[in-house]
Amino acid sequence: MAAYVCTRFCMNKFKDSIRFIPRRYRVKTKWAATRPKFPATELALHSFDTTYSVQFGDLWPSIRVAMLCEQKYGALINSFSSASGEITDLEAEGCKDFITIDCSTNEDHKSSQDPTTPHYDSIDLESAPLKTSITPDIKCLVFPRGDISRFKPARPDSSGILGYYLLDAASVLPVLALDVQPGQTVLDLCAAPGGKTLALLQAHSVNHLWANDLSVSRTGRLRKILQSYVPKEFLDEENIHISCVDGRELGMREEKSFDRVLVDVPCTTDRHSAMVEENNIFKRPRTKERQKLPLLQIQLLVAGIQAARQGGIIVYSTCSLSQLQNECVVQQAISVAQEELGITVQVQDLRWFTQCFSDTFHFAPQLSVGELVLPHLCANFGPIYMCKLQRMN
Repeated sequence: MAAYVCTRFCMNKFKDSIRFIPRRYRVKTKWAATRPKFPATELALHSFDTTYSVQFGDLWPSIRVAMLCEQKYGALINSFSSASGEITDLEAEGCKDFITIDCSTNEDHKSSQDPTTPHYDSIDLESAPLKTSITPDIKCLVFPRGDISRFKPARPDSSGILGYYLLDAASVLPVLALDVQPGQTVLDLCAAPGGKTLALLQAHSVNHLWANDLSVSRTGRLRKILQSYVPKEFLDEENIHISCVDGRELGMREEKSFDRVLVDVPCTTDRHSAMVEENNIFKRPRTKERQKLPLLQIQLLVAGIQAARQGGIIVYSTCSLSQLQNECVVQQAISVAQEELGITVQVQDLRWFTQCFSDTFHFAPQLSVGELVLPHLCANFGPIYMCKLQRMN
């Protein structure tokens, strides 16, 4: 027999423990959209552990530690500034110009290679003769290994031009490898935010510099940096041209126009992806963008090859260790240039580069189909990949 229960009695008895929520306020949390299960930094590290542990083997644990260390900067001395005593003050704090010091001891490094660095004595590379000198006009001061001291803000001179620019010292290496000679024209295909562009101007060898970037905001940042470090009279269209167009279009538009081309492409920026959640390319909404990176990189490098004159030099660089974004991109771009455009490109040997800078950076060269690959790894600086090409026709 069913018992009769008074609804009003139950309501009064349990009213303090019952909470009624109007339907319009009932919201089901969308976990997939609003609360990702893993931060993008963790996803990046998982991806790196999966791929780089195979690529680098026993070296990967130490590389991983280096990637997660606090970032260490170098001070790129601004030769346009008349501020006195900048270099002296920095040297008094223990800083050294790694470019001058390492190059001056180049001969010593030839007989004292890092034991973890492979040798190439028996490897036949099709490359230009080894070069043994680097322009002394570019100066970048760094603190010694193990010292993560911070640089003080740069002082402006009487014209408001700042004395030095802080950047990862590794970013200067592609500029040095580009080997700009007096009177040459240079294309910086993906220039923003501007550190490498500013480094290119320091040697005062560039006859005309074209700095391009697709992003409007990043191009704006590039302009602000140049305004802070370069005199107004030098920021003339005849000297520096800044554009905001798709770099893939410049190859056809400016074919055979430049003696030197720097192709520092967008990449996964390994250190940033592993440490910074903001604007991380491993975030879920940017998955397709990340997957399309190798294709974009190939197209940009092919455009850079097209824009170079006969005998011109192209330097391709990323701040990633991924073979898919590095060796594979270079190989594919060379193939496309040869088969579809009829352009022959020769890979240059950069062994002399490792000898010059082995005191500051730990290089981990790898070989792939006769091409020298140079990602450099150091506990003080982030990863970088660099390949030097020369257009033969």
